[in-house]
Amino acid sequence: VPLMMDEALDYLEKRQKRDPSFTYEVIVVDDGSKDQTAKVAMKYCKKYGSDKVRVLSLVKNRGKGGAVRMGVFSSRGKKILMADADGATKFADIEKVEEENVSLSNNSLICIPVQNQMAISCGSRAHLEKDSIAKRSYFRTLLMYGFHFLVWFLCVKEIRDTQCGFKLLTREAALRTFSTLHIERWAFDVELLYIAQRLRIPIAEVAVNWTEIEGSKLVPFWSWLQMGRDLLFIRLRYMTGAWQLE
Repeated sequence: VPLMMDEALDYLEKRQKRDPSFTYEVIVVDDGSKDQTAKVAMKYCKKYGSDKVRVLSLVKNRGKGGAVRMGVFSSRGKKILMADADGATKFADIEKVEEENVSLSNNSLICIPVQNQMAISCGSRAHLEKDSIAKRSYFRTLLMYGFHFLVWFLCVKEIRDTQCGFKLLTREAALRTFSTLHIERWAFDVELLYIAQRLRIPIAEVAVNWTEIEGSKLVPFWSWLQMGRDLLFIRLRYMTGAWQLE
């Protein structure tokens, strides 16, 4: 958390000094963790003020999707950025996804009011795939390709990297997609983009700088198995009408 918070707040504070009209808030969601996440985040809240940094603590672990949804519904901004707490993505790359987000919004139908224009720009590590394969075991590479195939075959065909935790959404796009979301674990990104595609929300993929951070909570085989199961649920439950778009 400190790595991400220091980098993000340093960038945001400097940007606000350059442009006084720019405002921001950082929401840290503690998903019922047993570590010191909330305690560490509260130090930033005291330093920068509760209007700029807020900490939400869930009593029970709900999974990454559930935590992100809580943060989205608590946010107040016109643009909402999802970012992982490990700081794997360079925060300054927000400018890349923001530029693409604006471009998508401007290319929306002119008759749509500005406040209702929807767009999602996704940070992507797809351009780093060859290097990452060289560092992974054969088994992990096989699991990765299997997951990518299932994502493409069952749910999302246009985005190569659905799992990068660096996504920028317009407020309207965030509310429309997250209000329909069902998956609360690791595969929630796929359902989010599946919903966006079904609603014809413009989506773009943007290459970002990314560094693998040690200490992942994913256990490769079981996590991929769980995500594979969730992908089947997404496709089947929307096809049968058990889950419906709002």
